[in-house]
Amino acid sequence: MNKCYLSAFVIASLALLTSCAKPLDDPNILYSEQHKDPIVEHETTTKVDRSKFRYKQTFYVPIYSEIYTDKDNRKVLLAATLSVRNTTLKKSLYINKIDYYGTDGTFLKSYVKHPVEIPAMGTLNYIVEKEEDKGGSGANFIIEVEGLDDTVAPVIEAVMIASYSNKAFAFTTEGTPVVH
Repeated sequence: MNKCYLSAFVIASLALLTSCAKPLDDPNILYSEQHKDPIVEHETTTKVDRSKFRYKQTFYVPIYSEIYTDKDNRKVLLAATLSVRNTTLKKSLYINKIDYYGTDGTFLKSYVKHPVEIPAMGTLNYIVEKEEDKGGSGANFIIEVEGLDDTVAPVIEAVMIASYSNKAFAFTTEGTPVVH
């Protein structure tokens, strides 16, 4: 009987320990150098004096979770990589918001809990997996950035890629400033 209890304890312990681990199949964790979520890794918990910030901009970034091909309008799911690049040589860029919306404008997910600091010449890449099809053909991100002055204006792009049958697709989109 003791072996039965011991086996049950070991199985329950393993289940508990593995359920707490980050998913190893998340490409954002799997392909990062530290094997950590890149957004969480760049989040800053230190106080930043925002009173000195003179640049703040919101960007709309189109993301295509799916496209239609051929005369039969077959749907092809796409993987997307969102890329936010700080183009300055000496100043950090801060991301306050990365929100994901579906084709119909429905809010789907917020990716940022704390401000994300992108160091000078740094890049934040984030992958939206091909299997994530909630966004649809008109999915988009709303990204809010800020910094010391307008020299920290970022380059924001998305790269979509997929293969279907004997076809391959790859294209990019650019972030567009939102007028309030």
